[in-house]
Amino acid sequence: MTLKLGLTTAVVVSSRDAAEEAITKHDRRLAARAIPDAARALGFSDRSMIWLPSSDPLWKSLRNVVATNVFSPRGLAAARGVRERKVRDLVGYFRGRAGREVDFGQAVYGGALNLVSSAFCSVDVVDVGGESAQGVRELVLDLVAVIAKPNVSDLVPFLRPLDLQGWRRWSAIRFEKMFIILDGIIDRRMAAANGSTEKQGDFLDSLLELVSTGKLARGSLTTILFDVIAAGSDTVSVTVEWAMAELLRNPSVLAKARAEIHNTLSGKEAVDETDAANLPYLQAVVKEVLRLHPVAPILLPHRAVEDGVEIGGYDVPKGSTVIFNAWAIMRDPAAWERPDEFVPERFLDMARQVDFRGKAFEFIPFGSGRRLCPGLPMAERVVPFILASLLHAFEWRLPDGVSAEELDVSEKFTTANVLNVPLKAVPVVIA
Repeated sequence: MTLKLGLTTAVVVSSRDAAEEAITKHDRRLAARAIPDAARALGFSDRSMIWLPSSDPLWKSLRNVVATNVFSPRGLAAARGVRERKVRDLVGYFRGRAGREVDFGQAVYGGALNLVSSAFCSVDVVDVGGESAQGVRELVLDLVAVIAKPNVSDLVPFLRPLDLQGWRRWSAIRFEKMFIILDGIIDRRMAAANGSTEKQGDFLDSLLELVSTGKLARGSLTTILFDVIAAGSDTVSVTVEWAMAELLRNPSVLAKARAEIHNTLSGKEAVDETDAANLPYLQAVVKEVLRLHPVAPILLPHRAVEDGVEIGGYDVPKGSTVIFNAWAIMRDPAAWERPDEFVPERFLDMARQVDFRGKAFEFIPFGSGRRLCPGLPMAERVVPFILASLLHAFEWRLPDGVSAEELDVSEKFTTANVLNVPLKAVPVVIA
């Protein structure tokens, strides 16, 4: 469908067939971003790989830096030990609160944030479950939410310089707070490196080497860390929280997942990252969670940069915003049986052997084509690993007085799709 949003035109793609036509035939023409004015604060959109058009040389350079140094098989393998240690720290946090009600999402967010920051920068940003974790999460969620807020600067672009509602100024304050945290990490590393030949051997070392040789601007370094750390930790934690909520709401699925872990890993004290890849039912649970509750329900809007785009027999004018409604696509009755039900078994069917790469257009939780999420290689390792570790270490129960049928799994839509009511759960150590 086509929407007129003020003076802008938006085209919404809500079916598998339309998404396939758009990406396979017009990916290059649709690979720019419709940039909300709030993302322009402090010039962020002009240097972020999230918002730069794919035709921009800086976008290509940043994506190459990230793909080569962070999310390559070699880079991920090098940081595996760090990720495993951080997941065990998270398990330890829950073990210290065994038998008590915990704010599951907040704890997992702190754990995921430290996992990402330690893997990339060899530092913990927050205390798991503490106020610092909540403060950072609020900054990130604020910046995610403002993208979806109605803004006259987006609806009537010629009024953009006036920032009439103040959303760009509001965002600038939050960007600045995040940049202070990240610049602190970078500056401390640079100070420690002066006069020392010792290296941490992490992603940040690789980036600083590129900065020292002039291949990467110092300003781009902070932006890359923001893109990777802020976006990566939130995506991982939200998905794990949704997964635990659906498992607690569906006890039979939880029992199957725990039985698979017990049968496969019986006798092991802790789960390794590679173990999670050998748990097909758990992998199916993760896929079903992402199908039913994609973190980015409408992905990030694309923009048509050329004429000649036609989808479903309709012309898409140059300059239009193109929205891929992944939430609707992955609940399309034409593509999925019982689309609104949580049924991991559908992904065990040979006909449903789909991966996260966006090639099967009925399943695009990470997008598809040129704008496929660059953090996908890490997410598909880390999410099942965290979930398997938590199910291996604990039995999970709902708080007293809350039944599985009563658990609220309603969605709160902003740019991200989060639980409307944060999940409270009780970890019980397995005897």
